[in-house]
Amino acid sequence: MMKSIDEFRQGMQESYADILDATYPAFSESEMESRETRLLELADRKEVDAILIVEALRAGTATGWISGWPVTAEAVSVIGRNTPRTMYVQHFNHIPLARRIAWRTEVEWGRKSGVAEAVGSLQKADVHRLGLIGRLPFGQVQALAGSFDLIDLSADYGAMRLVKSPEEIRWMELAAALTDLGIAALAEGAKPGMTERELGALVESGFLQHGATSHLHYFLATPMAGSDGGVPRQYGSTRKLAAGDTLSTEISADFWGYTGQVLRTFFIAEEPTAAFIEMHEVAEAALDAILARVRPGVPAGELVDASALIESAGFTIIDDLVHGYGGGYLAPILGTASRPAAVARPDMVLKENMCLVVQPNVTRQDRMAGVQTGHLIQVTKDGYRDLQRYPRGYKVIG
Repeated sequence: MMKSIDEFRQGMQESYADILDATYPAFSESEMESRETRLLELADRKEVDAILIVEALRAGTATGWISGWPVTAEAVSVIGRNTPRTMYVQHFNHIPLARRIAWRTEVEWGRKSGVAEAVGSLQKADVHRLGLIGRLPFGQVQALAGSFDLIDLSADYGAMRLVKSPEEIRWMELAAALTDLGIAALAEGAKPGMTERELGALVESGFLQHGATSHLHYFLATPMAGSDGGVPRQYGSTRKLAAGDTLSTEISADFWGYTGQVLRTFFIAEEPTAAFIEMHEVAEAALDAILARVRPGVPAGELVDASALIESAGFTIIDDLVHGYGGGYLAPILGTASRPAAVARPDMVLKENMCLVVQPNVTRQDRMAGVQTGHLIQVTKDGYRDLQRYPRGYKVIG
């Protein structure tokens, strides 16, 4: 449970001072060497001569994981046993900082195309089979296919991110604490008359000072009487909060590629109606039922089974029920019987040090009213551990 915001903030600063006070936070040499070794071993298993990581527009997690450099405009990284470890970045003014941050990496200007620059260096290194990680536009794939046999390694990279190292768990803890500060600032400052855009500014006020950024802050503010939605929306509107509203939230602060997540439902200036209390009670019961089954060796399908009480109570969901987290939106991505996941992995077995978000979003059958609850957890050797410390349950605010 959280103490007061000030006490919680002070405790976080003391516990993670080595990370928060660093000029630019970085993982240990041994952690980074381990990551490089795992990628090179993947290259050996897949019989590729080198791996090319292509990410752009601040999207993607592999570049940061292998080098510590968060992607800006574009980053194209070459990694192989017989090739110089090089990253081509856009724009030119990003090169000085990238050279300072990127771990054991030669950073060069990508000029017109980082992929084109990489092709030249790979051809000089006599690379024939090339492993790819990232989402490449068709033109880039064409350019590479003309010179190399291409092997898609994105799924293999994703599998590497499922189980976290001890250092990564600590960074996940910090990201969770920063996320807790964001939702605590929201609960303390939200009031009638504020727009969802202003709510976003409140959330960010909780963690920006510590070097975190907003990975997402989704809101659904709607009257309990005449609700027009059942799940937080991805973009804030100009609608103003009013007494009698329900406010459901999904909050994630990002700290250098590591994110927390907490989901809660608030009610503005009035107690919830019986209908919303019922939905929230079902959501909390589903959360407990799912968490009770979390432990290493459990097939992910058992978590779906635990959600059956949602349908038994006459409700359904909109959001995914469970998903992996930390390094992307990871497996297992699970839904329920009435709203299955698009890509289900019910046979996947939970492992120690996976991180999951459990988030039963219970809604009416018409999906026009609902509540949100849940948070980020770590799978431990005998169960789970909450990484978020913001209190569970709904709260009347404002």
